[in-house]
Amino acid sequence: MTAATTDRAAIADLELRTRRFIRDVVIPAEPPAGTELRPEVRHELQARAREAGVFGPQIPVAMGGHGLGLAAFAGIFQEAGYSPIGPSVLNCMAPDEGNMLLLERIASPEQHQRYLDPLARGEMRSCFAMTEPHPGAGSDPASLATIAERDGDQWVIRGEKRFISGANEASFAIVMARTPEVGPDAATLFLVQMDAPGVEIGRQIRTLETAITGGHPYVRFDDVRVGAEAVLGEPGEAFRHVQVRLGPARLTHCMRWLGLARRAHDTALDRVRARELFGARMADLGIAQGLLADSEIDLASVAAMITWAADEVERDQRAGATASSIAKVHCAEAIERVIDRSVQLCGGDGVTLELPLIAFLNEVRPFRVYDGSSETHRWAIARRAVSRRRREIEAGESVLDAPAGRS
Repeated sequence: MTAATTDRAAIADLELRTRRFIRDVVIPAEPPAGTELRPEVRHELQARAREAGVFGPQIPVAMGGHGLGLAAFAGIFQEAGYSPIGPSVLNCMAPDEGNMLLLERIASPEQHQRYLDPLARGEMRSCFAMTEPHPGAGSDPASLATIAERDGDQWVIRGEKRFISGANEASFAIVMARTPEVGPDAATLFLVQMDAPGVEIGRQIRTLETAITGGHPYVRFDDVRVGAEAVLGEPGEAFRHVQVRLGPARLTHCMRWLGLARRAHDTALDRVRARELFGARMADLGIAQGLLADSEIDLASVAAMITWAADEVERDQRAGATASSIAKVHCAEAIERVIDRSVQLCGGDGVTLELPLIAFLNEVRPFRVYDGSSETHRWAIARRAVSRRRREIEAGESVLDAPAGRS
């Protein structure tokens, strides 16, 4: 299948098969709540996903996937996300999924062969090294402190990164570094082998979630030398290139976590149907119904916003940047609300690792910080809204100059 030729029936069929595979094969193989999926188990489950024909919904057909576009695979990613390990099994989990998209769009043929092909087949892992210790790049990539300088026909990279998801299992990193000699504010992307001299994995950062395997450690680049063939895209164009990755990556996070929220909500629905309190089923108590209704509303709004934002991202990169920010903020917060209500409805069991709703809550809470904090996105959304309105007024449109209405 390809994004151009796949019809709705084919997408619906793949979505259904993914749903069955996650429930029949993946959920029974989940590790205990709060623990990571072991690499050997992931490889075994990925082989079964290939046999079932559900592996790599977003991966190009030539590389063994289904070649679907962002809008087309939204429902499939949600089905994968019904299990916290489902996206890893289908090879559509961060950071590899976003890195594959970036490599597909801007890598050279040689880089495709060396990095993208084995990554798409699930034979290696990757990481994306942008975030840095304060005062380096965090929610503001313009604060980038890592530097790459030319030395003959090589580049020498110096700097420290942190929160580098998946670094412990990664074979290579996409490293973002300032390149002042290209331009005063220029930055460049580099493909760096994790076993290259000068690359050092530092202190491990303990975080709440476990779905993204391979940790979130510090990574130091101490005079790491790479050749011109390691430059990903054009020198000095990192800020433009990363937009290829960041907008869609925010939405695929929304898709995966929506699947987990649906599972939490299903768990709560099963609980309130089966449990009686004060002489009535919980499902018939108004206070429980209010929580359930609010979750239904949040789930529906998240699904609708993902669909809208995915269409905007595929239609226009500029409009898509605003749409992905809006969706990221709303979805991160609404998904957390759904899972939190599910924990509450399940009472004492909800706060244990038996169900494991509290583990799901740990998975989604960091999303309000990762990929740009909600506050940073709100700032950007507001700035763009003010700029948009200024352009409209400059074009002659102003409600302030319109005549007042008459009673």
